[in-house]
Order: sequence, then structure tokens, then C-alpha cells
Amino acid sequence: KAQESSDTTAMDNDTTAVAEDTTMAEEPAPVVEDVEPEVEEELVENESFHQIVKDKFIEGDVTFMTPVLICLIIGLAISIERIITLNLATTNTEKLLANVEDALANGGVEAAKEVTKNTRGPVASIFTQGLMRMSEGIEMVEKSIIAYGSVEMGRLEKGLVWVSLFVALAPMLGFMGTVIGMIGAFDAIEAAGDISPQIVANGIKVALLTTVAGLIVGIILQVFYNYLVSKIDSLVNQMEDASITLVDLLVKHKLTN
Repeated sequence: KAQESSDTTAMDNDTTAVAEDTTMAEEPAPVVEDVEPEVEEELVENESFHQIVKDKFIEGDVTFMTPVLICLIIGLAISIERIITLNLATTNTEKLLANVEDALANGGVEAAKEVTKNTRGPVASIFTQGLMRMSEGIEMVEKSIIAYGSVEMGRLEKGLVWVSLFVALAPMLGFMGTVIGMIGAFDAIEAAGDISPQIVANGIKVALLTTVAGLIVGIILQVFYNYLVSKIDSLVNQMEDASITLVDLLVKHKLTN
């Protein structure tokens, strides 16, 4: 009986150990949180603007997006060059007129010509041309100022026509890409033999990207064009006002002499 009791106790212990092992095995493994969506979300948020533009450029078909990009680059280059030139051409006309008046009073026409020759800008160039005709009379001075004013105005407007061209050309290129892209989308539908939403949506999206690019380029260049036109108008008004004042100064100088 003692042996049987011992064997029973041993069996109970084995059963308890097996039960414990089974319990441990049945315990659920620790849950590992899926971090992939968060990582993808962070990657999307951290995606740079440059990368987004690059992706859209490729999606819109390089064949049609490249001409639009060329319009933007050339248009901006011309606009920046014109802005720099026009800013350098801006002259303090009040100061220039005061210096010319002092020179006429103290040194005569030759001294006034030295002042205008040493001053930068279209207004000073017009003054120089007018002073060079002083010996031929006031009427000749006025004609010279008007004629040379037209020349200077043409120089100020140099390159403006190209900016205007790219303002109109960029959207048209975008529309052309859209039309061709839509034709390609309908060809894909015809080849598939069925109207698949995926085919239609993808074709339309790619086609419309060229229109968006063309409109953006047109808007940017239009802003620069309007600024240039406004700047040129301001300089032309300065030239006209200053020319009238110069003629008055020359008449006054001639009368005093």
C-alpha cells in the first residue's frame, strides 16, 4: 500500500507538471503593435515639395510637361533680367534736375552735359541729347528729346514681348497635352473593350496634370509681366515729366543769358 501511495503521489505530481506546462503553452504571446501604417504616414508627411512636383511632372508625361517647363525657365530668366535692368535705370529725377540747374547757372550748357553724362539711366541720356542740340534752338531740343525718348522707351520694353508670348503659350501647351492625353485614354478604353473606372481615372488624371502645369506657369509669368509693364510706365512718366522740366530750365537759362 505504501508503494501504491507513492506511485499515486508521483503520478499526481506528473499530472500537475503537465498541466502547468500546458497552461504556460496556452498563455497568449505578447501583442506586437503594427507600426507600419504610422511609418508610412510619417513618410508621406515628410515627403518634400520638390519630390511631389517631380512625381507629378513624371505622371503628366515628360513629352508634354517639358515644353511647359521650358516656357517657365525662359520666361523667368527674361523677367529677372528685365527687373534688374529697369531697377538700374531708375533715376532720382529731382536730384538730377537740381544738379543740371546748378550746372547751367554756374558753368553753362557744357557743365550741364558733364552732369548728365556721368549719371546713369534713360532720363540722363535724354537730357544729354537735348543739351547737345541747345545751340540749334529750343525747338530742336524738344524734337531731339521726343525722338530719343522713343528710342529709350523701346529699350525699356526690350524682351517684354517674349514674356507675353510665354504667358499665352504655356496654358495652350497644357491644353494640348490634355487633349492628346484624353485621346490616349479613350484609345485605352477602346482596346480594353470595357469602361474600366481605373483606366478612365488614370487617363484623365495624367491628361489634366499638363493643364494644371500650364496654368501655374501662365499665372507666375503674368504676375512678372504686369510688374514689368507697371515699372516701364513709371519710368516713361518720369522721362516725360523730366523732359518738360528740362526744356523749361533751358528756356529760363537762355532768357537769363
